[in-house]
Amino acid sequence: MAPFRSATARTPPPRRFAGFRRSWPLARIGAGLALASLASSGVLAADKTRVTGLSDVGFGTVANLSSDSVQTQNICIFSSSSTSGYNVQAIGSGSGGAFTLASGSNLLGYDVEWNSASGQSAGTLLSPNVALTGQVSSATQQTCNSGPASSASLIIVLRAAKLSSATAGSYSGTLTLVVAPE
Repeated sequence: MAPFRSATARTPPPRRFAGFRRSWPLARIGAGLALASLASSGVLAADKTRVTGLSDVGFGTVANLSSDSVQTQNICIFSSSSTSGYNVQAIGSGSGGAFTLASGSNLLGYDVEWNSASGQSAGTLLSPNVALTGQVSSATQQTCNSGPASSASLIIVLRAAKLSSATAGSYSGTLTLVVAPE
């Protein structure tokens, strides 16, 4: 992520990454999710957020379709607001920002959860294009290179119910996170 930008600077669009493109045996599902982040500045020019430590999510081959497949990431969210507060919004690559992975015309829905504490395996379920407000960051430095090493958990879940009814294939998609100070 680029350094902080003032409220008058234009924020570049989020980076898009290529998903995983491999063939899997017919009885299995492969899934990958590319992640992008966009930190936006708030109403006051002094309030900014920064996201670091975000990387693509690879589920690899999912052979057990009877249980949820979960991937978590510990990331750094820094907010320069006086309360260290921020909100986070998730936008998927599906229609209308839906959280879906695609393999040709086949779609596989997934859930996105957020926890404002690092090292968590569960969090608040996010809805596409809806900001989760009232989050507070424990980060004391922009890139978490001093103080806590990370300040939040992003949890991506492929639910067993959706996996068991999915068509075999190599699925990919993009999830964009928009983080703004409060």
